[in-house]
Amino acid sequence: MYSEKVMDHFENPRNVGEIPDANAVGQVGNAKCGDIMKMYMKIENDVIVDCKFKTFGCGAAIATSSMATEMVKGKTVEEAKKLTNKAVMEALDGLPPAKVHCSVLAEEAIEAALADYYARRGETYEKKKSCDGCCGSCSGH
Repeated sequence: MYSEKVMDHFENPRNVGEIPDANAVGQVGNAKCGDIMKMYMKIENDVIVDCKFKTFGCGAAIATSSMATEMVKGKTVEEAKKLTNKAVMEALDGLPPAKVHCSVLAEEAIEAALADYYARRGETYEKKKSCDGCCGSCSGH
């Protein structure tokens, strides 16, 4: 079953939408389940001043997108780089094993937006390797 926090973020998602003048945009998807997440960020002086998302997917995908945006908003780019799917799951008081891949997608969407931010600045972004093989559905497999 889903926790109260997962249900709250599914029924009342935070930060839904687009940022017209976003300077960091990332999109990821999972072919196995059909979920697609797109993250938009407005970054000023290396601080994420706004973060929004558009997600096509199940309730867990929407909830993890919502929570991930809440967790990086107001953080520095360096702090946001450290966000893990495990931290998203913990913030939501857990996910069923079959839905762990949704938290992986949320982490990957944040990372894709940050990679775009670096690319727009002509800099290289080093992709982190945080997967420990927990669900077998991330791009690390």
